[in-house]
Amino acid sequence: MASDVYFVNQRARNMDQNKVTKVRRLFDQAGFSTLIRDGGLTAIKIHFGEAGGDSFINPVLVRPVVDKIRESGGKPFLTDSNGVYSGSRHNTVDHLETAIRHGFAYSVVDAPVVIADGLFGENVQSVEINLKHFQTAQISGSIIKADSMIVLSHFKGHGMAGFGGAIKNLAMGCANAAGKREQHNMRPEVDPDKCEGCGTCVDACPQLAISLVAEKSVIDRGKCIGCGECMTVCPAKAISVQFGGDLVEFTERLAEYALAAVRNKQDRVGYINYLLNVTPDCDCVPWSDAPIVPDVGLLASRDPVALDQASLDLVNKAAAIGDTLLDEDHRQFAGDKFKAIWPDTHGEHALAYGEAIGLGTRAYNLITI
Repeated sequence: MASDVYFVNQRARNMDQNKVTKVRRLFDQAGFSTLIRDGGLTAIKIHFGEAGGDSFINPVLVRPVVDKIRESGGKPFLTDSNGVYSGSRHNTVDHLETAIRHGFAYSVVDAPVVIADGLFGENVQSVEINLKHFQTAQISGSIIKADSMIVLSHFKGHGMAGFGGAIKNLAMGCANAAGKREQHNMRPEVDPDKCEGCGTCVDACPQLAISLVAEKSVIDRGKCIGCGECMTVCPAKAISVQFGGDLVEFTERLAEYALAAVRNKQDRVGYINYLLNVTPDCDCVPWSDAPIVPDVGLLASRDPVALDQASLDLVNKAAAIGDTLLDEDHRQFAGDKFKAIWPDTHGEHALAYGEAIGLGTRAYNLITI
């Protein structure tokens, strides 16, 4: 059976059509008020952005979700888990400072920010799932303990997942550092012919697993956790994994963790994807590239698989901008914009596998409001 996905575009000719109003209308049309328990704690799962980036969801467009949760009788709080990478979200103190500097202050969003996995990832619960890759998943404690959850996702590209939406937001964002490492489970390799010995990957590695030997980067496989940050920051694109099977399995691990994140919240989770500033990279990187398509709109659903499928379809139907991102070898992926940018990824497999394990369905009814 197809799931309902509600859509609003970005056209506005009067105050009743602004984005804040549209977020409130999406909340209502998707029936999210029925997910909220009277007096219950409602997590708003969001990514606060990495210092240096600016394409994360605008806090002004988060405030109407906070207001709607309060109107529905819930007690909202904004939340995310600490990053496994080095950077501005590696521990709770840095993470909170980043969130506030990016505008997620109480005076703007009218809700507290709670980092879900504790100071250094110690607030975690093991969730039994008994699936192909994981018997259990390590989910941040404050996510588990929340009565309900509204998941707000910036839909954009990702160098390993192909694209990031609701599923990736659940999977990585609801796991502590150990859970994130479990999902990556990959080991990058350096091509010495491409390596320029700049040391960018050395500085970026959160495990100090990379060193320069004879002016070439060398990865200590015993220390490497497979987070992939070195691949993201390498200016020469000299670091990669053995693509194909590894990245297919990566998308499956994402889907399994996403399922674990909502396992104890049957019929109490809603999702909104923001198809604005659709950039090639994850919001975890400390920059924001130019968008690959014009702003598409906002979508909401109770089904994360249907929501991500609809989001992917709308981005792929949109007019492309920034064709310089595509070299001649990648023109064959012109119909799949994320595949064109990240040709070794398998983003749609996450949707197929998510459907197979019961996370949701790829079939959807797109309802324009």
